[in-house]
Amino acid sequence: MPGGTDTQVVPTLPTVDVVIPCYNYAHFLPACVRSVLDQPGVDVRVLVIDDTSSDNTPEVMAELMAADKRVEGYRHEVNKGHIATYNEGLLDWATADYTVLLSADDLLAPGALQRAAEVFEQNPEVGMVYGRVVYYSDHNALPRVTQLPVRSKVWRGEEWIENRFRSSRNVISSPEVVVRTKVQQKVGGYRSDLPHAGDLEMWLRIAAVSDIGYVSGRPGAYYRVHENSMMRTTFKSVFADLEQRRDVFDLVLEQNPNLPARLRTLAHKAIAADALWRAVRLHDRDQLDGTEKELLDFARETYPDLEELPEHRALLRRQKFSPSFLSRTQLFLAPHAYKRAKLFIGTQRWKWRGEW
Repeated sequence: MPGGTDTQVVPTLPTVDVVIPCYNYAHFLPACVRSVLDQPGVDVRVLVIDDTSSDNTPEVMAELMAADKRVEGYRHEVNKGHIATYNEGLLDWATADYTVLLSADDLLAPGALQRAAEVFEQNPEVGMVYGRVVYYSDHNALPRVTQLPVRSKVWRGEEWIENRFRSSRNVISSPEVVVRTKVQQKVGGYRSDLPHAGDLEMWLRIAAVSDIGYVSGRPGAYYRVHENSMMRTTFKSVFADLEQRRDVFDLVLEQNPNLPARLRTLAHKAIAADALWRAVRLHDRDQLDGTEKELLDFARETYPDLEELPEHRALLRRQKFSPSFLSRTQLFLAPHAYKRAKLFIGTQRWKWRGEW
């Protein structure tokens, strides 16, 4: 324009706040933080919350902060536990467009935040986006992952909720999730009374007020499995998992009376079937120790019409034989192979489509 000056408008990048709670994971922390700082196409900020670690987390955190101004951090004077620490970062600190809760022993996959941000930008009603998670044990030797064309899918919140009730499974590990910050702060923090299934309850709570997006073709995050992880320690109880999954689905219906009441039957039926199949496998492996009766009682309490479930009929067939005989002969190998095939198909659907 004559008499004027040419100015180039630089597009504003989507902002993402990443909360990293850390307790005695100093040796994992640098790789975790680096996986965030290296994300392209987004403006990231990192908050490391040291929950009074007894290792050298304070020194490592200070080094990371000195090396990059996008990293912030502080240390609790007393240990508050993981739930309080999560909520502190998500509700009291995060101000960006989008928020991620990332354990210090996990990693974001390259480009994950940019892919999620694109889904958010194109779909204003989406409150949460997740992707494929890859399990690993060593960040220096990440597993090889098939790279496919990037695609996205959006479910209406009610549709996604019904799918979770129907399968009774949590299809999300956690680090692969990005949440629209205003939605996260609208629904509130994690519940301290659901330590085994609080993440499932959170995803359902978000789906009750927004749509849900999924990105396929590339991993969203790497979830580290090691002997000290909560997957292997604090949260490994079978009954705690079954009971709290049931509690979560009941709670979601209680808090959202607009949802169809039939969803309760779907979830209870699937959870009872899960408990019965665990009892079946105890017979097949000759591992009866009293747990079978507990599983059966739990299943009947959860879904009184057990007789209509194929897993109950399978258990009755096993009870006609001694467990040692079943273990030696693998008499019911074919049904078990069929069940494993269904499990494999379900796993592949989860792996590539984000649903089960």
